[in-house]
Amino acid sequence: MNELDGYSKKLLRELQLDSRRSMQDLSARVGLSGTPCWRRVREMEESGLIRRYTVLLDREKLGLHVCCLVSVNLQRHVKGAIEEFETAIAECPEVVECFSATGAADYLLKVVAPDIKAFDAFLNQVVFTLPGVANVRTSVVLRELKYETALPV
Repeated sequence: MNELDGYSKKLLRELQLDSRRSMQDLSARVGLSGTPCWRRVREMEESGLIRRYTVLLDREKLGLHVCCLVSVNLQRHVKGAIEEFETAIAECPEVVECFSATGAADYLLKVVAPDIKAFDAFLNQVVFTLPGVANVRTSVVLRELKYETALPV
């Protein structure tokens, strides 16, 4: 995809705010007629710039009251151990974000759970059982000050 122009950036900002808007509403908000607006959105979808449409849920209202940031270090950085860890973590619904990182930790995980007891069970039954895990450090989130999924376009 080429460099984004002003209209495409406006479309992306609007879609990030509410992806359920009709094409008519989107076109009015960005100042394009319906067909060019639809064409741009379709091109951004096909190029992979727009990966998918989703809904944001309130984790507290779902009973997921505990959020933890978990730093994980592996014993050795060998291909099999890395792939095994990443595959296992990708399959865990409690892990809502996972980053391979530089610095003090090899991986940073954002984990949600109903309570501390459930989080402790997740650590003991999943993370601590993975071969290659050398060290795990956890920070319990006290308050979520900012939670945005929209990228600055």
